Amino acid sequence: MNLFKKFFSSSHGNDLDNTTSKTTVLDVAGLDETFVHNFIEKGGKFLYCANQEEVNQHLSNIIKENSWENVVCFDNDLKKILTIVDSDNTSTINKQYPFFTYCEHLLSDEGSILFSSKQVHYHKIVELPDYFIVFAKTSQMVKDKREGLMGIRQTYEKNFPTNISSIKSYVPEKVDDDFLSFGNNNAKNLYLLLLEDL
Repeated sequence: MNLFKKFFSSSHGNDLDNTTSKTTVLDVAGLDETFVHNFIEKGGKFLYCANQEEVNQHLSNIIKENSWENVVCFDNDLKKILTIVDSDNTSTINKQYPFFTYCEHLLSDEGSILFSSKQVHYHKIVELPDYFIVFAKTSQMVKDKREGLMGIRQTYEKNFPTNISSIKSYVPEKVDDDFLSFGNNNAKNLYLLLLEDL
């Protein structure tokens, strides 16, 4: 389901099918639309990607636009993408370079992003660079923290990750603390590359 096609498509068929189809589309579109609205309202930079080539192009543009010479990245699959966009990467944290990472879930109700030790390892969010570039997929969108934590539990049945934290402020001057911020100032300047996979 293309995020933007959901908003503009029309259903065909009998009235019962139209009612059912519209209800389903509105339920799913509501989740997406709510996340995007909340994310942007909090200062996040949102880039929708229809395919992997668009992800690569947006990533390359972000790096060039900010004149970053290097990118901090812990994930080997993401390091391959950095090679494609002709950017150097390091596993050593350096605050002057952005942190390129996956996430666990996108929380629609507050426009925040949920991470675990699978992405940030043993580091607290505050220890990581001030700029994040997050690569996520539309299938990672959930309603709220409860669904996000349930999703993590289902994904990692035997090897449950630790260090579960969220970033929900994308303007470092505005900080909001809760139990998922792990005692950190969790505000980051954040770019979200959202790939359509539904």
